[in-house]
Amino acid sequence: MTKVDVRDLQTNETDDRGRIYLGTKYANKRVTVAVVEVESDHPDEDELAAAYREASESAEELAEEWDDASDDAWSELDK
Repeated sequence: MTKVDVRDLQTNETDDRGRIYLGTKYANKRVTVAVVEVESDHPDEDELAAAYREASESAEELAEEWDDASDDAWSELDK
């Protein structure tokens, strides 16, 4: 088995079909590729749920602040 030099490790993006372009230096050669790590550019369901909860809580706080400010403004107009 061939030892891999750390400097030879590459990080590449896949296309919409999961393919990676290795470059012309690998043309007409047998290449063995190992997937070491996979990162998604899309948030997972837990991240989306947490973001939704946070946005919902912020919206509630803003609505309460707006109610207070609105009440204050109307009471000033009634004077």
